[in-house]
Amino acid sequence: MDKNKFNFKTSVRVRTYEVDWQGIVHNTIYMLYCEVGRVEYLKHIGAALDLNKVNSSNRVVLSRNEIDYKSPARFDMEIDVYTRIAEIGNTSFIFEGMLRDAATDTLIAKNRAFHVWLHPQNGKPIPVPEEFRRLVRSHEGANLLENPAEPDKA
Repeated sequence: MDKNKFNFKTSVRVRTYEVDWQGIVHNTIYMLYCEVGRVEYLKHIGAALDLNKVNSSNRVVLSRNEIDYKSPARFDMEIDVYTRIAEIGNTSFIFEGMLRDAATDTLIAKNRAFHVWLHPQNGKPIPVPEEFRRLVRSHEGANLLENPAEPDKA
């Protein structure tokens, strides 16, 4: 992942209860940090986030979540969470994320999260709405790959 392709960053600080018996952040918490990045990214680009409408309008679900651990995070470390949407297919899109030590810029972890738009009543994939595409295009510019082979069908 090329850090220069990321146009959005937020930060988190490691809390005591996120550290395991080895003195490092528990492996599941890294995924939580990536989710914080995705939610903040969507707010940043102006995408509507309304939990009250989850079952009454189009839904987006996480279909696959990959993470590569590179170096440990420790208590009280400030972590920069880089987030972007790298690809949009017909019914899905892919978030990429990087966690980096804010003090040293050391890579902590890399993440790819695959999301699918679903019809609220029948749960079948539906096309990514044009308004969402427009928001992402506006933010990502030339770094966005549009309409690649669907990740779950490739």
